[in-house]
Amino acid sequence: MSLEALLLQEGLDFSAEILEKLENFATLLHEWNQVHNLTGAKSIAKIYDNIVDSLYPLTFIDAPKSLLDVGTGAGFPGLVLAIALPECEVVLAEPLKKRVSFLKYAAIDGGLSNVKVEAKRVEKVQAEPFELISSRAVTNTKLLLSLTSHLSDAKTSYLFYKGSRVFDEMSDIKEKLNYDIVQKNQRNYLLIKGTV
Repeated sequence: MSLEALLLQEGLDFSAEILEKLENFATLLHEWNQVHNLTGAKSIAKIYDNIVDSLYPLTFIDAPKSLLDVGTGAGFPGLVLAIALPECEVVLAEPLKKRVSFLKYAAIDGGLSNVKVEAKRVEKVQAEPFELISSRAVTNTKLLLSLTSHLSDAKTSYLFYKGSRVFDEMSDIKEKLNYDIVQKNQRNYLLIKGTV
């Protein structure tokens, strides 16, 4: 099935230009992955699944003006969101060198002037507070909130791509948070809303 058809199934409708950039990213990642082993998604179909997974939250969140993605890895979800949201300033925090090289190349290759790659751990990133902080499969929610506290303020929302442990993780957090968990297949999208 084409990427466009997969996205439309989920209610995601993008311009031809954005679709082309997403397809080009999938091809590029597939090529690099043969050599550098950046992700477990070894086929174009699996990469498409990861793209759909990355973009699905756009069906229930407002597009942010600024986004920090923690531990972007091979580009999920941060680089994919940056392609879909060209008006959003996106910072990708990724400490591993081979992934940083790929992310920088992919951003240049895709003409993504809204992307900045920070080749460091998120706790070393210096920036103004972000409107949205995202992360997929990095660490537990409590630690993620702690590691990004210097990059957030009362208006910051969080979007964490989680598995089944999300419910236990939320019960570990003592502060009262305004959050929703949107379930889709094996994925739990945890959206913690800013207070403003």
